[in-house]
Amino acid sequence: MDFQEMKTTFDQIVKEIADVFVGEELLLRKLLCAGLTNGHVLFEDYPGLGKTLLTKVFAKRLGCNWGRVQFTPDLMPADIVGTRIWKNKSSEFVLEKGPIFTNILLADEINRSPPKTQSALLEAMEEKQVTIEGITNKLGLPFFVVATQNPIELEGTYPLPEAQIDRFMLKLSTGYVDSLEKECEILRRRIEWQTDDPTDQLKPVTNATIFRKMQQKIESEVHVDEQILEYIQKIVRKTREHPLVEIGSSPRGGLALLKVSRAMAAGHGRDFVTPDDVKMFTVDALAHRIILKVEYALEGSDPKQIIEEVVNEIEVPKDWAQR
Repeated sequence: MDFQEMKTTFDQIVKEIADVFVGEELLLRKLLCAGLTNGHVLFEDYPGLGKTLLTKVFAKRLGCNWGRVQFTPDLMPADIVGTRIWKNKSSEFVLEKGPIFTNILLADEINRSPPKTQSALLEAMEEKQVTIEGITNKLGLPFFVVATQNPIELEGTYPLPEAQIDRFMLKLSTGYVDSLEKECEILRRRIEWQTDDPTDQLKPVTNATIFRKMQQKIESEVHVDEQILEYIQKIVRKTREHPLVEIGSSPRGGLALLKVSRAMAAGHGRDFVTPDDVKMFTVDALAHRIILKVEYALEGSDPKQIIEEVVNEIEVPKDWAQR
């Protein structure tokens, strides 16, 4: 697969998702870029905006195995990772794998479970492995988590700890559609499907093997100039110096920008990263990683605006090399 073929496949996946989900194409491209780097995504938005539908359509179009966990207050860690059970026939304990043993895990309404349950995802999200009763089990690749949460209904929810939020590569929002025509298109498609959930009717565009090859090509063949690397780190370091910020982005934020910018470059058929590839993801990759000073947080300061200010203050490199 060369980079032109990569672009064709990338565009086809986005188009097939857009045939079901009505929304911004850029959102779909960002979600696909995160998947191509095994990056986890947190969707935070109001109820009924298609977060779960988008995730299910995304998994179906990729042709990868996927699992779903509906997070509830009584959910236990073993319900996610699995447990070892005794088998009389073989007279031994056998691992009964949980839904986390898949390629794409949909963690629906992730903030409805207590921290003990949420922590079951930490090792898998960072190290692509799960430890059950002292035995480490590797997860297959690709593997990434797409989680959803509702930002307005706080009763009966447990805010995600900062350590877990930092493990999400991108924090995205589906948002409301921006025109009456798109609102009507949602209704037309519902009539055409004759069901609320059309995902069972969908055909995949790729499979896990092809998707893994795309990931490997991005990892090994997309060039990033030294000037681009410095540009990324200047942005990350500047978040720690902003007067409204108590704690700035971790180095993991810079790694997130590096990975998704390489994926976006490949999605455009290029084997090199441009500054625009980086700027496209700065808010999505960094805003959820900064903690504002208490007084400014209470005043309602927006982390997204702070990231935009930081990016505007950093000079864009002009003499970077393509290859």
